[in-house]
Amino acid sequence: MSTPRRLLAFAAAALAACAARQPADAPSPRLGEAVKAEELARFDISIPPSGAGLPPGGGSAREGLAVYQQKCLSCHGAKGAGKPADPLAGGIGTLASKTPVRTVGSYWPYATTLFDYVRRAMPITNPLSLSDHRRGRRDERADAAAGQDAQSRRLHQRLASR
Repeated sequence: MSTPRRLLAFAAAALAACAARQPADAPSPRLGEAVKAEELARFDISIPPSGAGLPPGGGSAREGLAVYQQKCLSCHGAKGAGKPADPLAGGIGTLASKTPVRTVGSYWPYATTLFDYVRRAMPITNPLSLSDHRRGRRDERADAAAGQDAQSRRLHQRLASR
């Protein structure tokens, strides 16, 4: 069979598979329906610099160190220096320079923004897995963010004082 005929046969088979009837009990994707406010609220979890919308609880740099050592160290290295993933500390105020240092400190100057990112995306191997107060434990997300923010600010202060 020639290549054009094979492509035509494949296209016909793919079209037939798509056109096959779905079981009656299969849920519809509900395309074109308006989203209810309650459904949308589950996904509206952004935290602005003001902190509006933060969940109850808090975090500390001291507790964040324990969370970091347990859940972040393997990717971000000792004291956030990097390897194999990017470094976390330093870089504050360098993005507009000729040699920007791309870190948490340079991209996210607010602890609330850092918290929001950590909550959604970290650890990279298991996003959304860090605990929060609603489960009756310390807020690992806030602790990790507080620890990273404190480390980045300490490094920035040391470099600025040179």
